Amino acid sequence: MRFADIGQQLRAYRLESGLRAEEIAARLGVSRAALYRYEKGEVIKLDTIRRLAKLLKISPLSLLGIGIDYFSRPLAFQERLRQLEEEADQILLFGGSVCFQVASDAYEAALNEAWAESAEAGGDPIQGRGQAEQALSILSQRRKLYQQRRPSIIAILSEAALHRSLEYGIADGLAASERSRARGRAAAAAEIENLANLMESVPIGLQIGLKEGPEPTGSFIVLRGRERAHVVTSPFPPDSGPAVGAGVAMITAADEAVGLHQRVAEAAWRDALKGSAAASRLRALLRDVRPAEAAA
Repeated sequence: MRFADIGQQLRAYRLESGLRAEEIAARLGVSRAALYRYEKGEVIKLDTIRRLAKLLKISPLSLLGIGIDYFSRPLAFQERLRQLEEEADQILLFGGSVCFQVASDAYEAALNEAWAESAEAGGDPIQGRGQAEQALSILSQRRKLYQQRRPSIIAILSEAALHRSLEYGIADGLAASERSRARGRAAAAAEIENLANLMESVPIGLQIGLKEGPEPTGSFIVLRGRERAHVVTSPFPPDSGPAVGAGVAMITAADEAVGLHQRVAEAAWRDALKGSAAASRLRALLRDVRPAEAAA
């Protein structure tokens, strides 16, 4: 057994359960420090794994990293995604309007404001602020990981999704003031310009394509590490933070799932606009939407 992997799974599923670390430790009959040591990869007995799985209401195989991971809490899903990116040498992103690893600081700052404001408007502001801070911390860690490790990235972004972000701003599904909404639109415009620059310069290890036409019915990520690959699918908009509606995200290392998603992405990449053609299309999108915004 790879205890470091089990520890990562345990942390993600602890967040998914909604239980505090001290609650799980008390029910398990260990100290909170011991639980954290398990999460950091300390040797853990099979009987303890079975008891933990029962507490977390999952299969013991899920803690062992076998089968499919299911997450209904965006925070738990984002933590598991961060863990996988920590081991990934290649990241293939299909769909959506953002590649977080190379997003600008302005984008993250606008998310910070939108998520914090949404937390204050929720039913439990204290809990909401805590969740928003955790989500932002995970996002920051993902960006730092990319800067440190530099895995190769191929991102196929959706023109329709980018148009929507430009028109309504990032985090458009959250309750926000007009000030925050305006900042979200400005951040979306700045991010599209950032993407256009990256498309033109084509940094080593980073390729960004633009999928024309309707938005894909579902986005996904394929992450490849030295030992295995994973497919990640999620109904949670990546800019919605922890305060999002019901849904279930899934992660699997099944070969057939990885292969099928890889083939779909490869076909989309062949048809995608790239380089200066894609950059020109994005700048045309900026020109088309901004006059309408000014007139409004």
